[in-house]
Amino acid sequence: MRSKLVIAALVAASVWAQNEAQRPASSLKVNFPKDSPVALVGADWGESQQSARGSALVLDLRTSLTLRNLAPRPIRGVTLLVVAQAMTPGGKASVSVPGLDVKPGETFPVRIDLRLLRPNSTPGPLVEVELDGVLFDDLSFYGPNRLNSRRLMTVWELEARRDRQYYRQVLETAGAEALRRHMLEILAERPRLDVQVSRGRATAVAPGGRSVEFACLQLPGAPLELLRGEAVVSGSETFTPKVEVRNRSNRPVRYFEVAWLVRDRFGRQYLAGAIPAAPERPLDPGGRGLALQQASLRFASGSGQPLTPEGMSGVLAQVEFADGEIWIPDRSVLEDPRLRRLLPPSAEEQRLAEIYRRHGLATLIEELKKR
Repeated sequence: MRSKLVIAALVAASVWAQNEAQRPASSLKVNFPKDSPVALVGADWGESQQSARGSALVLDLRTSLTLRNLAPRPIRGVTLLVVAQAMTPGGKASVSVPGLDVKPGETFPVRIDLRLLRPNSTPGPLVEVELDGVLFDDLSFYGPNRLNSRRLMTVWELEARRDRQYYRQVLETAGAEALRRHMLEILAERPRLDVQVSRGRATAVAPGGRSVEFACLQLPGAPLELLRGEAVVSGSETFTPKVEVRNRSNRPVRYFEVAWLVRDRFGRQYLAGAIPAAPERPLDPGGRGLALQQASLRFASGSGQPLTPEGMSGVLAQVEFADGEIWIPDRSVLEDPRLRRLLPPSAEEQRLAEIYRRHGLATLIEELKKR
């Protein structure tokens, strides 16, 4: 009798899962605040699919939203929080769209291509979309900012303004062929490093570990000075990279990032990532702080071969002051031969290079003439 009940329960669960897989596009719910500066115009469920995996549903979202700018100012960026189940690992993600120029009253698309998980017994919509933030052309911001999207989108916008101005100057002073060479350099493959990160306190360092010091690259006019940095290397693992800085500006700093470069035994350099720091209290003028990543990392080159760092470098990537203003390196820094082929292109550079690749040089030149 018990086995029959178990079989019946399994059959019922299977039927429920099949019904879930047939749920319509209404299972996508968009929750924007009443005073939201953007409104939903339309949502296309597209080729989204749902499938059962044990007691969970796997949601492959291929959705497109059409939003309208209700604000009196142009929109430069939007970040959405996409939630299938807030407490389930893999149950939520975000989508950011930088590089926008959406005038008041205009509509614009936001593409959502994600895979999420949720328990298949959870009632209600399969997916809910919430607004985390909107960035306007004057760098003002709307939204709860739970994902720190204000800082991220502001950095992207500042980079976009810096880079568009630079490529306009390239076009004006060196001509179209020089602009083409820059785009080809962006599209060229950069030295690639695969990084496997194990989070948490890295206290169990294997015997024979050695401390490798950072070469601190100083940027003229930067608000922070990099004093010293190091990481412990043991075999194929690198532990707890950290960089000490001093605030040489006259304003408190509440967040900063240091770009981390590693060098292999052949002298080749790679971007290993960014070491972030968000002090509990803002870093006062003249004060010292620490960018620290509590993790164990394993590196591999693009060919898949393990890479043991023989040398390391650090360079300041961004700073957020306590008043919300953002600092990023100016363009002359990025033209330094030590950094040009290592630091990744900005989101705007990638967008411009893609315009060139898809539509050619003439279309790119017309794009640079806008705003």
